Amino acid sequence: MRTITADDDIAAAAPAKVRNRGQLVAMFSLPLLLLLGGLYLWLSSGGTVSTDNAQVNAHVVEVSSEVGGRVSDVLVSENQQVKKGDLLFRLDSEPYRIALLQAEAAVGNAELTVAQLQSVYHAKQADTQKSVSDVSLARDTFRRQQELLARGFTTRADYDAAKARLSAAQAQQASAASEAESAHAVLATRNGSHPQIDAAVAMRDKARFDLRRTEIRAPISGRISQADKLQPGTIAVQMLPMVNIVSNTGFWIDANFKETQLDKIRVGQRADIEVDAMPGRTIKGHVIGINAGTGGQFSLLPPQNATGNWVKVTQRVPVRIQLDEKLDRPLVAGWSAHVTVHVTKD
Repeated sequence: MRTITADDDIAAAAPAKVRNRGQLVAMFSLPLLLLLGGLYLWLSSGGTVSTDNAQVNAHVVEVSSEVGGRVSDVLVSENQQVKKGDLLFRLDSEPYRIALLQAEAAVGNAELTVAQLQSVYHAKQADTQKSVSDVSLARDTFRRQQELLARGFTTRADYDAAKARLSAAQAQQASAASEAESAHAVLATRNGSHPQIDAAVAMRDKARFDLRRTEIRAPISGRISQADKLQPGTIAVQMLPMVNIVSNTGFWIDANFKETQLDKIRVGQRADIEVDAMPGRTIKGHVIGINAGTGGQFSLLPPQNATGNWVKVTQRVPVRIQLDEKLDRPLVAGWSAHVTVHVTKD
């Protein structure tokens, strides 16, 4: 039979102390963890607002032809990168080239017409000067006949004939002066140019401008979209969009927050963006604007809350987020995103 010693008592008591210490640690650690978790939630609550109702947006330009015609050449394809000023497509220029030739001929005709009017005016001036001479001669003849009649050296018939010739010369002078005035009025100029020539020149310039517009060039740099409908032989209708260009710069995020989330959102606050097409990456940005109206307010048929069957629905307001990072790959307009805005606590 083994005798229990003092060392055996100490060895038996050691595991009991360890168990008691572990129970104490477990007993106090759980409330401590709950307390720390609650403190973290209290400190972080209200510090951010988030939404997954967000998408990537970019400037999209609808390219249309400013003149109508048949597409003759297409020089771009879907998703092709283009620079501002690059030629996108051409229209058949033959009708506009013919119109330009007609307009140039009209300018020549206008110049010829004005030259003829000037000749007529000069002729009328010459007639006016001749009529002045005729009146002067008729007046001298009449005066001589008048003196001779007073002294009895001429007949009454010669006197009357001289008087009639003077009256006829004066009438002819008045008529010539009137015709010269009319010819001068037709030649009236504006800033040194005749209106008829100005009108013809304006039509020629328009025809020349329309001919240049048969070549449609890119208004911005970006990527071609919806180019499948742009094919040779297609009829281009004036001002009807033919192809789109999505700008490859200036992307932003439109996050549609609930109206109840806007209380603490301010311009300039930091934002974290997670784009669905780029998993695992967080893009830094900041708030640059809050829309002045809800999305429904700018719809084709905005809601009329004054009606009797109105049902209150939480509205969403677009908040624009500017990206602060330069990305190594281009974004795509319309991509979905998740946005978290770091708001300031009161």
